[in-house]
Amino acid sequence: MRTVQATLESTLEKVLRTPVQLTVAGRTDAGVHASGQVAHADVPVSCLDTRSIAGDPGNLVRRVARLLPADVTLRGASFAPPGFDARFSALRRHYVYRVSSSISGPLPTRARDTAHWRRSVDIERIQVAADALLGLNDFAAFCRHKPHATTTRDLQRFQWFDVSTREEPELYEAHVTADAFCWSMVRSLVGACLSVGEGRRAVGFTEQLLAEEKRSPLVPVAEARGLSLVGVDYPEDADLAARAEQTRERRDARPDLNEA
Repeated sequence: MRTVQATLESTLEKVLRTPVQLTVAGRTDAGVHASGQVAHADVPVSCLDTRSIAGDPGNLVRRVARLLPADVTLRGASFAPPGFDARFSALRRHYVYRVSSSISGPLPTRARDTAHWRRSVDIERIQVAADALLGLNDFAAFCRHKPHATTTRDLQRFQWFDVSTREEPELYEAHVTADAFCWSMVRSLVGACLSVGEGRRAVGFTEQLLAEEKRSPLVPVAEARGLSLVGVDYPEDADLAARAEQTRERRDARPDLNEA
């Protein structure tokens, strides 16, 4: 299967002429976008000693851009601070879900990053359903099963916005932030809230789901194309190593802590 990670790794290997294995801040489902993805790779510094790179990793952007396909891009590159780990040093991840409930669906020019929910929704009902999920909870009802993995997460933000325009009526965005997400969790959170918004489920539906101990068949999984990883937060440079160590220790008991 073609992946963004493999595409970028193979391109970097051509430029740097050394094996490259990326560690990413969060893995995403197929079809999900990641404009704010962060990754690191350990490579010999000597790989940068070429005329085109001249010891500056920032010059990789131009070199790599010439080789990458149009649907993958590298936005920046720099030396990582001591102790940095793209995955384990992260404090939280930010996602945005973009969805149209218009009968005509998303604009053709936005069809790739905007999902289509085929029933009109009430955003006030959606927000009430989202608010009930905030905090440190067991999100087992919203996560695909993974053996020996915890589904406890700290959901720090789940806010919906009506971003409709004349050209894009009935257009909504969900801004979702947590310390980490388990497999398909964001899309399941969105799907559950949208089902409340359309009136198919009661307003208390999402709160009731927090009592479940396994994935609920009542939770619809929203389309992948509407979801984008837009940012990853890290502590100050001096705290990067300590944060990574703390996360690794927690991961011993929570194997999928940084899956997304």
